Amino acid sequence: MELSSEDSFRLNVLLANRPQAIRIDESRMIVYGLSEKGEAKVPLNPIGRPETYLRTVKELISGHVLGSPGGYPVYLRRWTRMGQMRDESLEQLLMLGEPEAVVAAVGSPGLTDELARRAWWAMEDAGNARRMLENPAIASGSMGRTLAAYLIDYLPFETEPEQIMASVRLVLQPGLIDAEQRLELWQKSSRKQAYLVGFLQAMPDDLPQQVSARTDAGRLEATLGGAIADENACARLLLRIAGAPGQTFLETVAGVLAKPPTQEVVTATFDLLRVYFADLRPGGDPDLTLDALVADADAYVADATAPVEVRDCGRLLPDVAPQLAAMRLLSGLGYGVIRPLLPDPTTLGSLMRRKLAPVNDVLKERIKLLQSVVGA
Repeated sequence: MELSSEDSFRLNVLLANRPQAIRIDESRMIVYGLSEKGEAKVPLNPIGRPETYLRTVKELISGHVLGSPGGYPVYLRRWTRMGQMRDESLEQLLMLGEPEAVVAAVGSPGLTDELARRAWWAMEDAGNARRMLENPAIASGSMGRTLAAYLIDYLPFETEPEQIMASVRLVLQPGLIDAEQRLELWQKSSRKQAYLVGFLQAMPDDLPQQVSARTDAGRLEATLGGAIADENACARLLLRIAGAPGQTFLETVAGVLAKPPTQEVVTATFDLLRVYFADLRPGGDPDLTLDALVADADAYVADATAPVEVRDCGRLLPDVAPQLAAMRLLSGLGYGVIRPLLPDPTTLGSLMRRKLAPVNDVLKERIKLLQSVVGA
């Protein structure tokens, strides 16, 4: 199919002016071009079927930009999906008028702040905003706040927990929102566990509305100070959880586990607990079952076989073994704990929570122990 002479002329003029990006509104049959002077548009006058006509339009654009008349070429699709797109090709991707090309560009590590601006003009989309905010150069650039504001506004319309957790985690990066916005977002999370997981992932030691430190925090600081200086991981974690930030972290985790809506939220919570206590299990192993973790935690604090850092803490605090065992158990949480109880990944809601009760009961007990003074 050929383009109408008017459309062909106007599109060639648009392309000759070297646009920074191109967007096609297929429902309204309009081609938009972004330039330094603003936005230009070319309303199309299709001959024949609109779908076929649009394909011809894209072939014209691709032929001008890439020298290939086949639209967004198959080999480019393969390269971009495999992360093999060269940085110097990103500008071309944004000029094709293809949504998939924009997605490929925003996911590239070589994306610059200027290219992020063009990509956002080409395709405002929550997924694109998240991909760009995963890039430190974009998050810290002039586009960071724009993308974060969009994600916050879009949060009420998100339905997938994974996307909600990612959006909250990403907008909480330093410099993207102010303290008032952060507190407002925190207050909205009171009945939304996915929001809470995003906070826990982004700022585990700086959560809003801190609760009080444990009453023995000062005693632990005085007793374990020397062990901290000797880089004792067990001592560092004991002090970390005894303080206000650690107690707030544990209380928030307990709130998530009280009524998680989906397996994704549970798995993400287990993952962040494993990361929080990772110093007690270098390398980690997310595939351990609960029985294996309980046995491992008991052995970890056994007098004869305990690591030297555990024995040092036990020497300074004779009643600390149960707390060390609790932290060791939490450091191994992962999907291996969930799999035996929930082989069907689609199980959610109240049925999921009933099946997970044996695991959650153990975790609640361990978390409550870490919220109590040593030896209580």
